[in-house]
Amino acid sequence: MLIRLLRSHLRPYQATLWLVVLLQLVQTLAALYLPTLNADIVDNGLVKGDTGYIMRIGGVMLLITLVQIAGSVGAVYFGARTAMALGRDVRASVFHRVQDFSAREVGHFGTPSLITRTTNDVQQVQMLVLMTLTLMVSAPIMCVGGIVLALNQDVPLSSLLLVAVPALAIAVSVIIARMRPAFRQMQVRIDKINQVMREQIMGIRVIRAFVRDKHERERFGRANDELLTVSLRVGRLMALMFPTVMLVVNVSSVAVLWFGGHRIESGEMQIGALTAFLAYLLQILMSIMMATFMFMMVPRAEVSAERISEVLDTESSVVLPLEPVSPGAVHGHLELTGVEFRYPGAEKPVLEDISLLARPGETTAVIGSTGSGKTTLLNLIPRLMDATEGTVRVDGVDVRELDAGVLASAVGMVPQKPYLFAGTVASNLRYGKPDATEEELWHALEVAQGKDFVERMPEGLDSPIAQGGTNVSGGQRQRLAIARMLVHKPGIYLFDDSFSALDYATDAALRRALADETREATVVIVAQRVSTIRNADRIIVIDEGRVVGTGTHHELMDGNETYREIVLSQLTEAEAA
Repeated sequence: MLIRLLRSHLRPYQATLWLVVLLQLVQTLAALYLPTLNADIVDNGLVKGDTGYIMRIGGVMLLITLVQIAGSVGAVYFGARTAMALGRDVRASVFHRVQDFSAREVGHFGTPSLITRTTNDVQQVQMLVLMTLTLMVSAPIMCVGGIVLALNQDVPLSSLLLVAVPALAIAVSVIIARMRPAFRQMQVRIDKINQVMREQIMGIRVIRAFVRDKHERERFGRANDELLTVSLRVGRLMALMFPTVMLVVNVSSVAVLWFGGHRIESGEMQIGALTAFLAYLLQILMSIMMATFMFMMVPRAEVSAERISEVLDTESSVVLPLEPVSPGAVHGHLELTGVEFRYPGAEKPVLEDISLLARPGETTAVIGSTGSGKTTLLNLIPRLMDATEGTVRVDGVDVRELDAGVLASAVGMVPQKPYLFAGTVASNLRYGKPDATEEELWHALEVAQGKDFVERMPEGLDSPIAQGGTNVSGGQRQRLAIARMLVHKPGIYLFDDSFSALDYATDAALRRALADETREATVVIVAQRVSTIRNADRIIVIDEGRVVGTGTHHELMDGNETYREIVLSQLTEAEAA
């Protein structure tokens, strides 16, 4: 997964990657040549007392060092730019894929996990690429070059490499093999932390209302301790890595000095050659240590790449049409025929054999018990999800064949939990119509019964709105969401229990104002409150995902037991009549 992800996202940066490899090659070759020159100074300069030779070769070493520095700086600069660009591109790919998801896919992954995959997981892959381009590219060049030059200095002494290099490789491999499952657990535990934190921040009022602060602290503590346990396991393995590498390096250095000293004593080796060989041994083992450091990151990056690829490889169940239909004007005629919706692997469908008709100029209401599928039904119209069977048509065109832009402009929806974005009142109201005038905004607020409280705000339309609208009440949030849709002016208005937070007087005033505003549009209302929908032109009664009654309020009171039970649970017989 990691290789596939990197191959697809690094393709645009091939020229830069080759430049980084070239710069790393230059700086590594320069670093490898320096010990040979140093040995030459020792054997032909220091031993013979030739100061001129020392200065001349020293000048060459200084020049090569400058080349090494230039190559290293250039490689790090271009490598860092490429790694950061990769992170940007992968984040954008995940974000755009999630934007295409229907409610089904978002529910499958979960919001906390999607946030972690877009941030922390992308960061792990990005760091791996950064360290690869700045360290890993030079490591094999240094290792191979060091071995060749070490053999050039003394072949018998090079036999020590046959012991040191495999010993280091085996030790590192054993440690890394135990790291991979721990890294996978760590990412899952980070998901859990995000989930708990998100719930506690969003549900702070509920927590305090029920005095559950201690319970939530304990729940966060458990999630935190689980992450700590895995992190400590990873930390112990990482802590074991460096001492293991240094043990092999130091034992190898002692062995070189021991055996090299005997060879110098017997005249089979010069002092400069021993110095150079020791430098090459350190370069070889240090290159392996750099590769080891990279291999410590690879398991976690592989896990992150798998999680990212899981999102990128998931196709949305809502597929855009290949040849979208774009009618000249949308009148708002809405028809559902034999609609069924079933989650993958579910034993029962959420909706089954749903048929309804909603015409322009009429108000169609949907009512039913909690969990009967009312919200799911409404979500099928703007294609937040697609029906698994049957058709949803707008002006006679299946919404799956309708141009996405046309559908978005034709259908406006106020969800059950209205969401406001961080910004101002005006920026939220203009969300569906960026060029709306202030007069349009005030008119929409007046219809939505929100003008009074916005006028009381210190800055009016420019008053700040917190993320999620948490700095306004639930009723104000609903009215602002309704005003936002009124500014958009769609042909089909969908209200998903959008009046539940309003008092009866505001509810009645809002419905009277909406009737004038939506006189030529199609209105579909899902509500639990009977008073909200009793005057609708058509009422659809849903029970356990099926339509069990259709008619006006009086017709259903006379002939539908399910509707009658719902009404009488809220009103007296006299009020219902």
